[in-house]
Amino acid sequence: MRTSGAGSRVFTYLFLGVLFLLVVFPVYYGVVGSFMGTKDSNSFPPALFPVSGLHPENFGNVLSVIPLGRQYANSVLQTAAITVGQVVTSALAAYAFVFLPLRKRGLWFGLFLSTMMIPFEAIIIPNYLTVSTWGLKNTIAGLALPFLASGFGTFLLRQSFLGFPTELRDAARVDGAGHLRFLWSILLPLSRPTLAALGIYSALSAWNMYFWPLLVTEAPSDQTIQIGIGQLQTSDGQDPGLVLAGVVLALVPTLLLVIFGQRFIVRGLTAGAVK
Repeated sequence: MRTSGAGSRVFTYLFLGVLFLLVVFPVYYGVVGSFMGTKDSNSFPPALFPVSGLHPENFGNVLSVIPLGRQYANSVLQTAAITVGQVVTSALAAYAFVFLPLRKRGLWFGLFLSTMMIPFEAIIIPNYLTVSTWGLKNTIAGLALPFLASGFGTFLLRQSFLGFPTELRDAARVDGAGHLRFLWSILLPLSRPTLAALGIYSALSAWNMYFWPLLVTEAPSDQTIQIGIGQLQTSDGQDPGLVLAGVVLALVPTLLLVIFGQRFIVRGLTAGAVK
């Protein structure tokens, strides 16, 4: 029995080790490849580390190929607008579904959640026509407008609010706190893990958008960093180190969010799971 248990643990560790390598290797090669010259990156088989020396100039060359600084700023502004919009609208909608006396609350909530089952590709043409008609192409508002509300965010915050002690709500009402004061001063501070999880999820989704920014922007200076990476690949496809340098620069914000926000993601997603 002991031998069987030890063998099972060894198999588990080997399996987890293989999964770890599969997840980490693309990140490793992206970082290492960004410092490679064309001789190393175009060799066969490809080099796993810079054999001919480091080439940090790849990062400087990115700036000469695409307007990276402007595209980076566009991505930051788009991500900030979408994140703030989803957190605010989700908090207000979730509060209404939990604390306001709505008739047929379950029906309305079900209809609200049904929006999560509609693929974005099915409504991308109406959204594009709306943004074009309003003159919002090539603007941050046009990039962010269709994503300012989230069915998933409302569901996540609603589940968190359902676990809120009703005694505190009654005490706040006795003290004369209205809906907005109760939401801002009591409910949201106690729901910070869930709000952080929603904010990180929204930020990651917004930062990695590709198709919608490609559709509603035309000039390189109005596009986002994800579109810029595609331009790097088409403009200098024979220099993988240059492309990987752009990938690393785009990867840094998301990697930092995941590293420093992991505990908030876990706590936020599990909040409200048990009542």
